[in-house]
Amino acid sequence: MSTLKAILVDDMQEALDVLQADLAAQCPEVEILGTAKSVVEAAKLIKASPPDILFLDIMLGGDTGFDLLEIIPNSNFQLIFVTAHNEYAIQAFRFSAVDYLLKPIDPTQLVEAVSKAKERAAVSTESLDLLKAQIQNPNQLAARISLPTQERIRVVDIANIMRCESLDNNTRFFIKGGEQIFVTRTLKKFETMLKEHPFIRVHQSHLVNLSQLESFEKKDGGYIKMKNGDIVPVSVRKRPELMRALEELNS
Repeated sequence: MSTLKAILVDDMQEALDVLQADLAAQCPEVEILGTAKSVVEAAKLIKASPPDILFLDIMLGGDTGFDLLEIIPNSNFQLIFVTAHNEYAIQAFRFSAVDYLLKPIDPTQLVEAVSKAKERAAVSTESLDLLKAQIQNPNQLAARISLPTQERIRVVDIANIMRCESLDNNTRFFIKGGEQIFVTRTLKKFETMLKEHPFIRVHQSHLVNLSQLESFEKKDGGYIKMKNGDIVPVSVRKRPELMRALEELNS
């Protein structure tokens, strides 16, 4: 088992103690290089001992975790937020595909977050900027979404997403212009992320952008034709919901 070196940043000693204990019990492959309670202290520690993973709280006294990220913008560590933020912030974390842990920490989620950190490249600056904007404006509907692929994190305009297709526990995004993006996350996760946008689940394996829909064809059991020519099946169970959504477009 390869060792992952970690630094923990939180302004509460109790929170640091709990996270250290949880990591020791659930993730023995994680070696804690040190802890910090402030932006300045954390920056010095990271510079002296670069970690593989940074566990970072959002609120650090009068500063924020983003202040720390601006000081060390080019560091090559995996970032896992540890936060007690409200539901809007949590939604933003999910939207930006950045790992997070909600206090009090769930052991299963901790193990999953560390496992993801082993597989992913460093979080892109563009994705962090997107997340920061969403935290600062939690009630503003996001216009972009970041999609973690095996090679990088892609940030795309939601309006340009034609549709999404489930492939086992993965999702393929079909982007306007013909590009396809393969993401190792379930369609259910993206259905939740996009619920405030004009997306609808029309089939167990298909989520479509209603603004990119050209027509609903009633023949052959019913199917959708997208503006790019793609044909998407509509399940019998989902058909009433689709009909309601199409009627609402005219209201």
